[in-house]
Amino acid sequence: MTSRILCVGDIMLDVTAIIGTTLTSGLETRAAISTQGGGAGANVASWLATQGTPAYLVARVGDDPAGQAVLAELDEYGVTHGNRLIPGTKTGVVIVVVDPLGERTMFPDPGANSGLSISDLPPLTDFTAAYLSGYSFVNPQSREGALEILHAVRAHGLPVFFDPSTVGLLMEVGVEKIREWLTLVDILILNEEEAQFISGENNVINAAHDLLTLAPTVVIKRGALGALAVSRVSALVQIPAFPATLIDTTGAGDAFAAGFIASWTSSGPELLAALQAGANLGAQCVSLIGSRPTR
Repeated sequence: MTSRILCVGDIMLDVTAIIGTTLTSGLETRAAISTQGGGAGANVASWLATQGTPAYLVARVGDDPAGQAVLAELDEYGVTHGNRLIPGTKTGVVIVVVDPLGERTMFPDPGANSGLSISDLPPLTDFTAAYLSGYSFVNPQSREGALEILHAVRAHGLPVFFDPSTVGLLMEVGVEKIREWLTLVDILILNEEEAQFISGENNVINAAHDLLTLAPTVVIKRGALGALAVSRVSALVQIPAFPATLIDTTGAGDAFAAGFIASWTSSGPELLAALQAGANLGAQCVSLIGSRPTR
């Protein structure tokens, strides 16, 4: 049976500026600037679709040219979606500044992604699993709707993959509330900084085992140090990062999540194979400008 993944989360227009020197406030800095689709939910769906795993994106865009452009891009990737153009709103935009080391700083404006609700959810009959992005949960204007969607997905019996947003936004919510949410998910996929923040543990292995008390499977992305995973029925496994030419780290975690989910849902819950599939797509992503696969 072919897996079909429900993806819930932001879709954005990314404006990426790659700079060749240290950014100095108040001074002009030359940059190579490009625009492309972004947003965690849309990124995961796009990587899934290009790997042959059908994906449906629950997300909202404004009734503006940017919205039409990012939805057209989804169509090119083969991602199905609800075509939710919200009148009187603007499409979400994120400014991404990439430094000479490939690290990115982001300035997001969620736009139409705010206000996500259960009414945006399609019938759940044909889905194998669901991926939910933490960005919908940390945004106060979409939190209630995202939680309703999470409960509906759980009630339908779909396994839930969940990836929190950045620590900067998680801090606005607070650790107690985040840990409460994590008891509602099946597979937690997060980066090392997020794991340390939520668990309060500096040691990544201790962090993984703390988070395992909340979610049955925990996956921690460690960038250049690779990744690790542990579940309540499988011992902890670790892998090194795949070799890659580092250009832009934007979306690498989303690509990793897509690779992990595709392997997990198609070949069975085997931690090592899923980690390797995730690391492979993550390495592909950092070799590109932007957060989406090449078409």
